[in-house]
Amino acid sequence: MTARAETWLWIIQRATAAVLALAVLIHIVTIVYAVRAGLSAPAVLARTQGNLWWLGFYLVFVLATALHAGVGLRTILRELTPWRGSSVDGASACASLFLLVAGWRAAIGLFA
Repeated sequence: MTARAETWLWIIQRATAAVLALAVLIHIVTIVYAVRAGLSAPAVLARTQGNLWWLGFYLVFVLATALHAGVGLRTILRELTPWRGSSVDGASACASLFLLVAGWRAAIGLFA
């Protein structure tokens, strides 16, 4: 991989970390609010279903998670194993794609 591509992966890792920090904070604050308000799971689902803001929030949250995890997995594999080359890049990309599809399906399921 070229130095330019490695730089972009570094930037993606840091940018998604920033997005995740904010998203996790919003997610935790929402959970604490729901618990303190005594909301049940069906009540929470009733509030998320059909709400475009929550759908958008969780789609962005999942995208950031998938990208961050894929780049991080690639880095860990390259640092801790002898695995190199395009196969480690492909495996990391597959892991990211799996997380993205699974997460987006879950978010859309909450919205529908």
